[in-house]
Amino acid sequence: MPAPAAIYTFLGPKGTFTEAALMQVPGAAEATRVPASNVNAALDMVRDGSVHAAMVPIENSVEGGVTATLDAIAGGPELRITREVLVPISFVLVARPGVALADIRRISTHGHAWAQCRLWVETNIPGAEYVPGSSTAAAALGLLADGAHYDAAICAPIVAQEQPGLSVLAENIGDNPGAVTRFIMVSRPGELPQRTGADKTTVVVPLPEDRPGALMEILDQFATRGVNLSRIESRPTGQYLGHYFFSIDADGHVQDARVADALAGLHRISPATRFLGSYGRADAQKVVVAPHTSDEAFHAAHQWVDGILQPRPGLPETAS
Repeated sequence: MPAPAAIYTFLGPKGTFTEAALMQVPGAAEATRVPASNVNAALDMVRDGSVHAAMVPIENSVEGGVTATLDAIAGGPELRITREVLVPISFVLVARPGVALADIRRISTHGHAWAQCRLWVETNIPGAEYVPGSSTAAAALGLLADGAHYDAAICAPIVAQEQPGLSVLAENIGDNPGAVTRFIMVSRPGELPQRTGADKTTVVVPLPEDRPGALMEILDQFATRGVNLSRIESRPTGQYLGHYFFSIDADGHVQDARVADALAGLHRISPATRFLGSYGRADAQKVVVAPHTSDEAFHAAHQWVDGILQPRPGLPETAS
């Protein structure tokens, strides 16, 4: 029997940067694509089996981590990151035909988009009020609805191209022309992607107790094994003030001896540590490994210890 067609969800509606990220996945163009209203809704569809996987944003080069994703993936039934995608980000300002810059008082977009265009808005539309939107595309499409309570929206250029009822007032309005957003594909736990030598591992580590040196003890598990961290962010657990977990990206794959050893050390310190996945880096940049932290070095070290523990044949037993 032929394999069932893939069903993916993404942070919608159509025309978001998240859909652009999903379209980079082989086979996504032919798959069924279901927009989700928010990150939690997308991940819930994965957890309940409605879809095979979800594409959601996790990090932006300007604004940092996407807190909605960091929090949603850290709790609830476990999920796995199987892929990451990088998307260069550019923004346009849109309004209904006939609206000019001088007419704009309120602008809607996603919070991360607003953070990346704030200086442009302050310079060109001083005093404009920000109206939070669930996504850049949703904000733009909201302008076409009756009773829209804002005058303009910040969105991806493709939204303006596909919606004839929108007029582009300004292009390339991002404060950082090199902005990139990182997206992750999330599925239910299953077979891990094979290591490539250019991999990344993501974990969530709850701080076991708030005391001096607690974070250093976590970081030492990576440092002493030569594992580089490309991202570490703290997030409140929501249980009480001062209780945090750390969301961490480490260079390497759990099949690498140094990474596996570091994760084992983390679990000893914080048994609630959550493994979120090992997957290929989007930039395919190979991980540089020092000789003393290579798989061969770890294997040789374990063999050496095993040799110490084994009795040597031919030697007399020590008298008791």
